[in-house]
This record gives sequence, C-alpha cells and structure tokens, in this order.
Amino acid sequence: MEARAIIDVGGEVNSFGIATAVPWWSFTKTVLAIALLRLSEDRGIDLDVTVPGKRFSPAQLLRHEAGLPDYGALAAYHADVAAGRSPWPIDKLMAAVEADRLRYEPGHGWAYSNIGYWWVGRLIEQASDRPLAEALSDLVFAPAELTTARLATVPADLANVSMGDEPNYHPGWVYHGLAVGTAMDAARLLQLLLQGRLVNERTLSRMRQSRALPQFRNDLYPDPAYGIGLMLRASDPVDHPIGHTGGGPGSEIAVYGRGGITCAVWVSSGTGINPVGEAFRALEDGSNRKITT
Repeated sequence: MEARAIIDVGGEVNSFGIATAVPWWSFTKTVLAIALLRLSEDRGIDLDVTVPGKRFSPAQLLRHEAGLPDYGALAAYHADVAAGRSPWPIDKLMAAVEADRLRYEPGHGWAYSNIGYWWVGRLIEQASDRPLAEALSDLVFAPAELTTARLATVPADLANVSMGDEPNYHPGWVYHGLAVGTAMDAARLLQLLLQGRLVNERTLSRMRQSRALPQFRNDLYPDPAYGIGLMLRASDPVDHPIGHTGGGPGSEIAVYGRGGITCAVWVSSGTGINPVGEAFRALEDGSNRKITT
C-alpha cells in the first residue's frame, strides 16, 4: 500500500510543501477512534456498555448515534471564533447547546456531533489515566511512527503549522482536540489503520460496519455511510474510498484510501478546490501529482 500527499499551494493542487504541518481538523476523529479502540483491545473496555451516568455507549459516541447535539450551528460560537476570542469554558459550551437534552434515543438516530467526540476524548483520558495529548501520542502517533503528528492545544502549538487563511486560530475551539501534522503523516496513519497494523482485524472490521446515510447522498457520495471514526460507502466499503474529511477556518483536508493506496489532500480556503474530489480522483487515476513513499 502506498501513502501519498497532495497539498494546495497558490490555488493549485500539487505535491509541494509536504514537509509543512497542517491542521487535520475532523480527521482527528479517526485518531480518537483508533485510540479508544486500542484501549478497548488492551484493557477490555466494552464499547457497548453505557457510559456511567449516561444513556449512551462509547460505540454510539464513535458512530454519532448517541443523540448528542453539535455546536457547529451556534452563531455565537462562529462569531467569537472569527473575532479571535478565547475558547469558551466547556460548561458554557455545554449549556449553549443544551448537551444534557438528547435529541433522540441513543442508537435510534444519527447526527454528526463534535460534542460526542469530546466525550470520546474524556473516555480516552479516563481509561489511559493521562492527558489526551499524551494518550494520543502513546496510543496512536508513536505506534504509527509519525514524526510530525501531535495534538495542538494552545496557539503556540500552531506556530509552525500552515493554517491557510486563518493564521490566528486558537486550537481550543476544536473541543474534541485538534491533531496537526503533515498531510503525508495523515495518509500514513490511514494506511497503517487499513493494513490492520494499529488495531486487530476484528476491530477494523467493526470500524467498517456502516450506518447508511441516504439523506446525505450527492455526486461525490452516492451511497454515504459512517462507521467508527470513518466515512465510507454503505455497500462494499472495502472497494470504495474510506477515510475522513475535515474543515475549519482557513482550510480543509480529506484523507482517504482505496485499493492499496491512501492519500491526503489539504487545501487553503478560497481556492475553489474540493479536497474530497481531488482525493477521490487521485485514488482513481494514479495522478502524477501524488508523492509516493
């Protein structure tokens, strides 16, 4: 399997700048899923037992089936991000989204939720007995031998990270955590995951068990589904692109694999380039814009 990276430079997709770290945005969800699944393998955590004091299980959090809301629709949240203000305390965020009021019975609906993955981060900290940044390093980045990947928690952590059109971003606004690293390391991580070198085959098979989401069908996603920390196809997921997208102020990323190849595409905002479309085309046509290792 080959790992490849494509990065946008000056409005053109090419392979320059691959040594530069970029924000992985919601590809961080795949990182978090790997960490919690490794803990479930090593420490016998039952993903289907409800979280103490809650009505949802870890598996439902990982699959966006817990009934929790999201903060992406909060106008005040986006206004404060745009104004360069400090991230809200977690209690303020939870109150703003009414996080204690589940939108549906866990397991009986689906709604993308960053709040749900905030919970995943807390479960990782509890099970590993260490801060999330250390846990992700020990459970994911070090086993994958990624030299650039890490969790950014304060603005200083983004000093050498290309943030596209948003150079003054505070990573604390990503409440489940913001992983950063080169696009190549993102591709390598997905590569190792799909090869079964980070989790066992039974766990990987469960990650690929999909919930069909026909309500999101479009030209790029004719048969969309979500597994555990992975976006995929509802039918024959192994034979179609599998991975995760992400986006935030200033840039977007798409990390996908298919047929023995993985690639990551990062683009700055305003270029008019769709990273998902570029990633899918790269996996299909073997474009020479890819860097191979």
